[in-house]
Amino acid sequence: MSVWFITGASRGLGAEILREAIDHGHQVVAAVRNPDAIAALYADAGNRLLAVQVDVTNEEQIQAAVETTVERFGRIDVLVNNAGRGLLSAVEEASDAAARLVFDTNVFGVLNVNRAVLPVMRAQRSGHVFNISSVGGFAQGAGWGIYGATKFALEGFSEAMHAELAPVGIKVTIVEPGYFRTDFLDSSSLHTESNIIEDYSETSGKMRSYAGKMNHNQPGDPVKAAQAILKVAGEQEPPLRLQLGSDCISRVEAKLHYVQNELNQWRELALSTDYGDAQVG
Repeated sequence: MSVWFITGASRGLGAEILREAIDHGHQVVAAVRNPDAIAALYADAGNRLLAVQVDVTNEEQIQAAVETTVERFGRIDVLVNNAGRGLLSAVEEASDAAARLVFDTNVFGVLNVNRAVLPVMRAQRSGHVFNISSVGGFAQGAGWGIYGATKFALEGFSEAMHAELAPVGIKVTIVEPGYFRTDFLDSSSLHTESNIIEDYSETSGKMRSYAGKMNHNQPGDPVKAAQAILKVAGEQEPPLRLQLGSDCISRVEAKLHYVQNELNQWRELALSTDYGDAQVG
């Protein structure tokens, strides 16, 4: 039995991870905006479920939730940073306010939670952090630039965490889901900008239409995604990156192929910029 701390556990992938963890007999903390609804939904879980009010942009709420968790369960074994916010627009179309809201949740919110939970895991000399990214955190396209930038940032500091925390027994996994059949593309989760620039009609404009058609027709099964995350949580040597979904695999492979080809094409120019006596290694 492990103690799981899951942000954004009331909807989408977070809700499925919560359900799987409960079904597997774990003790689970649901860090959500409306804890009463979660507590009522899982009343039969008894004292294995703790629902706490957390807005990931509120450091005081997070710290209080972590303290309550340790008082109740004594430890935190698995942290799932799932809470997130979407934005669909061309990069130029995104207002400063809209962009900052996405970064506040997807980047600074995750950092807030990490700062509160990692001291507990370091004291234990054990733990596993799952930072929920997106295929858009590895390969970007029109319409998702700001959202993707937050996931690129998350993946950057997650790689550093992986290196920093391994010596103290803490594992870090970046989860990169493709399109999964959740409510992420609903207006309640995905924000779009009213500022629409005609020059982007064939790029981000088409993505707006595509996202609407894809809503609730996504190829990925969130139940299976949650099961995969539970499986990886039990591995002694989990991956740094966990890709989920056939569409994710295709996009990652295409990006790797593109980068390798471009690297080969411009290799000589890149190498020519060293000092003549430079030694690499």
